[in-house]
Amino acid sequence: MDETSPSTSKPETQRPKSHLEAARREKLRRIADLGVDPWGGRFDGHRPIAEIRARENEIRVIPAGECEVGKPPELQGPRVRAAGRIMLLRRAGKIMFIDIRDWTGKIQVLVGKAQVGDKNWELAQCFDLGDIIGVDGELKRTKTGELTIFADDLHFLTKCIETPPEKWHGLSDPELRNRMRYLDLTYTEGVMERFLRRTRIVQSIRKTLDEEGFVEVEGPTLHVVAGGAAARPFITHHNALDIDLYLRIALELHLKRLLVGGMERVYELGRVYRNEGISPRHNPEFTMLEAYQAYGDYHTMMELTEKLIVRAIEATGQSLRLPWGEGVIDFTPPFQRKTYDELLAEHTGVNPSDPSSISQFAQSHGIEVRGKHPDVIKNEVFEEFVQPKLIGPIFVLDYPASICPLTKRKRGNPAIAERFELFVQGMELANAYTELNDPDLQEELFSRQLEGLPEEESMARMDRDFIRALRYGMPPAGGLGIGIDRLVMLLTNCQSIREVILFPLYRPETE
Repeated sequence: MDETSPSTSKPETQRPKSHLEAARREKLRRIADLGVDPWGGRFDGHRPIAEIRARENEIRVIPAGECEVGKPPELQGPRVRAAGRIMLLRRAGKIMFIDIRDWTGKIQVLVGKAQVGDKNWELAQCFDLGDIIGVDGELKRTKTGELTIFADDLHFLTKCIETPPEKWHGLSDPELRNRMRYLDLTYTEGVMERFLRRTRIVQSIRKTLDEEGFVEVEGPTLHVVAGGAAARPFITHHNALDIDLYLRIALELHLKRLLVGGMERVYELGRVYRNEGISPRHNPEFTMLEAYQAYGDYHTMMELTEKLIVRAIEATGQSLRLPWGEGVIDFTPPFQRKTYDELLAEHTGVNPSDPSSISQFAQSHGIEVRGKHPDVIKNEVFEEFVQPKLIGPIFVLDYPASICPLTKRKRGNPAIAERFELFVQGMELANAYTELNDPDLQEELFSRQLEGLPEEESMARMDRDFIRALRYGMPPAGGLGIGIDRLVMLLTNCQSIREVILFPLYRPETE
């Protein structure tokens, strides 16, 4: 039995799978019997479907005087060559209508027995939904006005053995879509465009940084010390050296070493790994941008952050007012700026400079306070009661210094760190510092951060080579980190990070 459009036949998901596969494998045999390789080969000269569709204005009407006597005016169009996957297939006697799609779009193909010849017509009887084919023909319009390739030659490029998702429902299960991204890209509307948009966002970020005089580098992904962030690392073992190594949790410390070495504007855009939970906003493997500029500070990084985001939006061809769920995010610069303490007072009513006021608020809302530093309590209150209300985009400035071990202190107020975080829709998108370059203070802060850990673990997590590098002199600098996956979420209206990562992590499937 031939497979046809789901609109004219019983949904294929209701048929026995073994029957469908057997039918497809029989067609595979018939294709080979025709002397055609069912797995195709090189296919030169085809053009993207979007480019072919753009040639619609080349179609012209042949005047009646140029047609054969007695025939009405005809259409004449350019010759084109296309390749794509069969998305829809309808048979009507000695004519077939086929919709094919590539990564730029979709177009209809008309296959007539008289036009393609007997062998090609027989080949066309072996077509199934999901097969990949090539066509040569003339670009014209049908009587109903639909832009169509009128085929005169067919090329079989790949047989699809599995039955693709049913057209009208596709892959509805989010986990199945993310696991089987190869199907999601083809059969779920908008997914291909989302990931191509992600590519344009990343390209724009690189272009902007390059134009600002930054150079891109590649740091190690295997670290001897898991540093640069407070996160649990993945641990592996190097057999030849007989040492444990860590998949990097941040890019920071190696990039700062390059500042010491004289690379004054440097960035890396790469993967980092954190052995922590999975949620709509967290994936254990994610993409991070970190950039460092000598002789800058956190205000320099604010200006850079705005520029990177605005230009990325422009690169996707969108307005600076973007949809988010049922609302809108307005990325028109300048972004709002408020201090950490201002926002804490505004949303909780506590006195930010009074630890007892903050502790009482925390206890009354179920936050454990015993044995915790006052600034840790303060930050837990901020994260739970302030962050979710930061619709933004908003730069939150001047954090408690005690929770910022890599950040320069504010002149005249060492209790405050020159740090900002950018929040959008309650989600942290960027984090930046005026970088600490005092080696003695850095060593002291690292030691304080590691207090309470067993001596062996504390020694393993102290990056002494980084301290040594600072002793040789790191210029004053601003540093910035942006979570690329979260940025793509916000610029593509996706509520889950898994929707913007091609292959998010899942527990392995069982048989």
